[in-house]
Amino acid sequence: MGERYGETESRVLLRDCAAVSVPWGEAATLEGGGFALVTQRLGGSITVMSGGNLYRIDERNADALGLEPQAIAPPPAADGTIDARSIERAAWAQLATCYDPEIPIDIVNLGLVYACTAEALADGRYRLAVSMTLTAPGCGMGTLIADEARAKLLAIPGVAEAEVSLVWDPPWSREMMSEAARLEMGLS
Repeated sequence: MGERYGETESRVLLRDCAAVSVPWGEAATLEGGGFALVTQRLGGSITVMSGGNLYRIDERNADALGLEPQAIAPPPAADGTIDARSIERAAWAQLATCYDPEIPIDIVNLGLVYACTAEALADGRYRLAVSMTLTAPGCGMGTLIADEARAKLLAIPGVAEAEVSLVWDPPWSREMMSEAARLEMGLS
């Protein structure tokens, strides 16, 4: 799922809607009857400009913008077997559905995910451990992005636990972005 919107996608909010301010990460309510310009709809969230500020809206509230909610399903295992390697592959695929609300590139291609490992638990399920960073240490969206990643990891069949740690060493730089991401951003 991934849609980008142009200037023509200004919408009237049909009802009050929970949102998160970008980049501060503070909870907000956008009031029904107000205008919102949809700037990005990726990975289960919608970024809008309203009243001169950016906000992130959960896909479950798409109806407030007059949009049909889109389901986000976890990727199936490639061959049906569940082992540490298949869990890690599924985890990387899930992490690639998490987006920075200001940049239309997923956190994997942005180079924000440093490590993702699966460990077998005694009951046959798995624990995922992810180390990731942010483009800037002061980003108020960090906890929100990490929480979103954790929730998506827990949706993978066979995963019982998921820990997403924000780390700052090494510091992120544009060189960590995939070549495709750099091309998309006009940096190559």
